[in-house]
Amino acid sequence: MAERLDWRDARLIATRDLTPDIRLFEIEPAGPFVAPTPGSHVNVTVRIGERADMRSYSTVGPCRDGRWRIAVKRLPESRGGSAYMWTLAPGARMTVSTPGNHFELGRDRPGYLLLAGGIGITPIYSMALALAEAGADFRLLYAVRANRDLAFADDLRARIGTRLETFVDAEGRRVDLSAEIARLVPGGEFYVCGPIGLLEAAKQAWAASGRPADQLRFETFGNSGRYATEAFTVRIPRLGREILVPANRTLLEALEAAGVEMISDCRRGECGLCALPILAAEGRVDHRDVFFSEAEKAENRKLCTCVSRASGGALVLDTGDRAAP
Repeated sequence: MAERLDWRDARLIATRDLTPDIRLFEIEPAGPFVAPTPGSHVNVTVRIGERADMRSYSTVGPCRDGRWRIAVKRLPESRGGSAYMWTLAPGARMTVSTPGNHFELGRDRPGYLLLAGGIGITPIYSMALALAEAGADFRLLYAVRANRDLAFADDLRARIGTRLETFVDAEGRRVDLSAEIARLVPGGEFYVCGPIGLLEAAKQAWAASGRPADQLRFETFGNSGRYATEAFTVRIPRLGREILVPANRTLLEALEAAGVEMISDCRRGECGLCALPILAAEGRVDHRDVFFSEAEKAENRKLCTCVSRASGGALVLDTGDRAAP
């Protein structure tokens, strides 16, 4: 079911750089304030060249003062959303949706393990604060490439103390997922947000542990893939079309811009509504979604057009199958 968006006019109140490439935005919406819950996101209208587009960003913290806070990482391979956000200065007018939540935090569990990779700390930060306030048993594992990438780490140490453990690649520290899952009490839940490689490793370790699948919750972001983002071509024989997908656009956006009728919702690789059948793949299919299983991805029968791409070749797709993927 599509997410209902209640859009509001808003004003950017303040910004603050948390790391060299992560900026915190404080946004004051018009109208009655809707407080986010842990794991929530807001949708923001951005300008990509001459066209309007939408991006989703996780809310940061409980936001009890009537301001929504989001953290935006500026990426070299950005499709334009983060670059646009970084041009905004305090006082800028914005259009923002009320919070939605596809990454709900369960309550009253016997224990929690939280894992964040890079900018994936944004929803996990909110969860950690909520669990600390509730007196819950939890641990937070925070993995980054370098110390300069540790957004919110100082604040988290002050608030949750030794329940936070950081893992910095540059220092040779890696998370031992099997050992960490083994420490989680029976019936405890595992929450993960980060790049696709981290999610895949977490899912494999969770499955190997024999724990119930519904006690693993995860969220990803569509820019993370196995291969570098590059332009590619997609051909649709049914329509007699050949469409170039630029490096700074998703396949879904390119199809829509070319007038191909599409169905979509989350645009994050989670719901599967935008999936199309793959007739042929010249090169590698970079599956960046969390909707299909690893076995389904290996079959290369379908892909989620909102996040997945081709690397080193082209794709031949069909648009005729509109049954649920």
